[in-house]
Amino acid sequence: MNPLLLPLLLTFLIFSPSHQHSDAAPPSSTVCIIGAGIGGSSVAHFIRKYSPELTPTTKIQLFERNSIVGGRTATVTIAGETFEAGASILHPKNLHAVNYTKLLNLKAKEPSSGSFSLGIWDGDKFVFKTVEISTNLPLIEKLLKLPFVENLVSLVNSGLMFVRYGFSLFKMQNFVQIAVDRFSKYYEETDSRPVFETVDEMLKWAGLFNLTTRSLQDELVDVGLSPLLINELVTVITRINYGQSVYMSGLGGAVSLAGSGGGLWAIEGGNWQMAAGLINRSDVALHLNEEIKSVANLGDYYELNSTKGNSYICEVAVVATPLDEINIEFIPPISIPERKLQHTHATFVRGLLNPIYFGLKAAAKLPDLVATLEDPKLPFTSISVLKKHNEEESTYKIFSRQPMTDTLLDSIFSVRKETIRINWAAYPQYHAPEIFAPFILDGRHLYYVNAFENAASTMETSAVAAENIARLILSRYFGKVSVRSSNLKASSQAEDVHLDL
Repeated sequence: MNPLLLPLLLTFLIFSPSHQHSDAAPPSSTVCIIGAGIGGSSVAHFIRKYSPELTPTTKIQLFERNSIVGGRTATVTIAGETFEAGASILHPKNLHAVNYTKLLNLKAKEPSSGSFSLGIWDGDKFVFKTVEISTNLPLIEKLLKLPFVENLVSLVNSGLMFVRYGFSLFKMQNFVQIAVDRFSKYYEETDSRPVFETVDEMLKWAGLFNLTTRSLQDELVDVGLSPLLINELVTVITRINYGQSVYMSGLGGAVSLAGSGGGLWAIEGGNWQMAAGLINRSDVALHLNEEIKSVANLGDYYELNSTKGNSYICEVAVVATPLDEINIEFIPPISIPERKLQHTHATFVRGLLNPIYFGLKAAAKLPDLVATLEDPKLPFTSISVLKKHNEEESTYKIFSRQPMTDTLLDSIFSVRKETIRINWAAYPQYHAPEIFAPFILDGRHLYYVNAFENAASTMETSAVAAENIARLILSRYFGKVSVRSSNLKASSQAEDVHLDL
């Protein structure tokens, strides 16, 4: 069954934003959005949120080439358990995601209990490992899960990290915090926040643009991080989160580092529910399994033609999917910088790792997260335990830049009962200095949400870009001088929830 058709609770508190608008009746119009991921669904949401009075006269058509919504958020089911297959984590300061969760009555997934062990593998040995205390004796295992024992283990591991990497750890945290604080400017009230017509000016306003002009490596050297920390821990993080090295551009790298901190969370049952919920409550006409093959500018309106042979007329058109690997014909042609996407292969395996492959004698000695250094000979970027079913079986998630063959998997695993492979065109390949596509593709009313992805690619950055696109549409097409948002700060209830994540 299509998960979008599952009934979602609609007992929502509807906020009524204030607006400034002319006395003239709003024009009868149609907004067409291509892509039903978090970007496309957020554009629809913010148009309705900021201008509910347009709903009777303005139709929103949403086109999705796949059979389900969510874009690069998706789940897989293994051994009766559901796991995130695409975009999987949210930061506690992702205020759009926090508010979506509250608005849609979704449940934030509690973090897994127990200690989590890390090992950094260079292809021959583990150059660094945290400690983990485990036993097969049920009574002792229960004692080891007591909070004070887990806190003690965490303290020991923090000490091990400090011994290896020193004060560079604090310099890295400070670098990330500065970037997060600057990004938080995008949550300011709209009466004090401009509507941005280019990505460059949007980044410059927040003080983030310079990070896109230099590599993460150069930025971290300048702030005083040690080569050991950069080559090991930072490299591990960028490889896991973006499949790339520390030579990626600085802002994407800073976002990647932020995605390795504490308090990370997800939606119980799958992050795709944010997109589905926003679509359900935004009064849109949803077209699943309908791919748009051409967008023609016919003067006062656009004509969209689909692979089903249907044509649609829209006064405003929004592209909310990366244009890099899809074949939409634009008439007249548009011009955007060439960009390559980084493909990440996510392989899910139910079975048991082979300790011999890692030079160990027992599977119990393997860390929960096997991370790797930047070496072209290494066949994967990480292997993480999603769930331990018993001593003889776990579910693992493997990230790699190339497909994992059966032969390779059989050497890494001693037992392999189930395997699922997904090839994600996940995010741009980042190279400083970044060159950005325009938000406005034709000087009129053809908009591109994913232009912002060359700064950083996450669910939250998609929502931030989508909110700006919605404001652009309302100001440029509907003539709204100001669109005022409701308070984007999480309520005390939401804050209480996420402080514990």
